Amino acid sequence: MLPIRHPSFLIYIAMFVVLLTYKVPNEVVDSFIAPHVEFLTRYYANGKFILSGRKVPRSGGVIVANVASRDELLAILNEDPFMQNDIASYELVEFSPSMACRELEHLKA
Repeated sequence: MLPIRHPSFLIYIAMFVVLLTYKVPNEVVDSFIAPHVEFLTRYYANGKFILSGRKVPRSGGVIVANVASRDELLAILNEDPFMQNDIASYELVEFSPSMACRELEHLKA
């Protein structure tokens, strides 16, 4: 876990890059985009997701997540319509940020 400095206490989080790889043609992916975006929006609203977007070329996507643990992230990803409908496979890469731009300094170890 990564300690995050707060004015009065430390918050422990785990940072992950989630790599999605589509398992179906893009036409099938497109039919699940709206519910997938709703899923992403929900986790942006509570601070669990920091960045996301499509891979280039369009073979999947990437999510940067700020969560308490791998278990929490897995529980969140189980709510993704892409996971529920076997649209994509998921690779989770945990990392400990040691450098960041000024706006994200608070995420460094």
